[in-house]
Amino acid sequence: MKKLTSLAIAGLLLSASTSFAAGELHIYNWGNYTSPDLIKKFEKQYDVKVTLDTYDSNESMMAKVKAGGSGYDIVVPSDYAVDIMKKDGLLEATEPNKMENFKNMKPEMVNLYYDEGRHYTVPWQIGITSLSVDTGVYKGDIDTWAVIFNPPAELKGRINVLDDMVSVIHAAEHYKGFKLCTSDKAELKQINELLLAAKPAWRTFSYDGITLLQSKDVDASIIWDGAAYRARANRATLKFGFPKEGVEGFVDNVAVLKGAKNMENAKLFQNFIMDPENAAMISNFATYSNGITGSEKFLDKDLGASAELKRPADFKVQFSPPCSAEVIELYNKIWTNLRK
Repeated sequence: MKKLTSLAIAGLLLSASTSFAAGELHIYNWGNYTSPDLIKKFEKQYDVKVTLDTYDSNESMMAKVKAGGSGYDIVVPSDYAVDIMKKDGLLEATEPNKMENFKNMKPEMVNLYYDEGRHYTVPWQIGITSLSVDTGVYKGDIDTWAVIFNPPAELKGRINVLDDMVSVIHAAEHYKGFKLCTSDKAELKQINELLLAAKPAWRTFSYDGITLLQSKDVDASIIWDGAAYRARANRATLKFGFPKEGVEGFVDNVAVLKGAKNMENAKLFQNFIMDPENAAMISNFATYSNGITGSEKFLDKDLGASAELKRPADFKVQFSPPCSAEVIELYNKIWTNLRK
């Protein structure tokens, strides 16, 4: 190989750095989840034109990616979806743990089951699935899943449940003290009976707990913490519960698709959102927590002090791997029976 002079090497390095500090980046994220100001800042800082498309579920995103030719560089899968996409060879190992801003990631976010050591992903937003209750209607204990599965008289017929099989069954498993994704037939029989007994007290199955609570169509709902914060903005008597039986947590993550056309810009974006000020921009828009140390001082005052995002010190949050195919088949039978 022909030797290069130091001047020539410097020229090549400069050329390489400018090539990925300009160009395009194509992002595929959940709807109403991306701060326009964050995108403008990234575009200006790196001279990169960003395009954004949105989806409404991990499953629809994965189906599009698996079909091939999506043209996206970045997707934002939830924890279990990262696990699936890694195993299917759909994600690039971009090594965020070697990036400049990785030092800002909270230690508890580094070694989660779906990306041990953070070789593929960077946290976007973090939340829990719990419940919100109008304390003007019901003044009892809301820190229990009994509100949903053995509801008091005041709330009967006034409850919304997520139209989400796994989230609802996992909540029931927490309430019963079973492990998540239980395959025990006797335990699943109890879950089935619990759900069927509770169903007459529920009014709706919907993902849109925010609208239902704000319109006062319901007085209680299974809901995510960030969504509960938004709902309370127009219904001050709402309170977010922290069930003593425990809840399931979720982490949505910025991942880069295998063979992404704009690979270096995608890596830049992963590093960019590990900056505390930028992570706070995401949270201020989407109203969830993030995994970046130091972002707290940049949060909007109301959000940073919100009861929804400030969890009790001893509160139990579980990040659960995907259930096996066999368990999902049993879940499907329970859910089909419930939704008749």
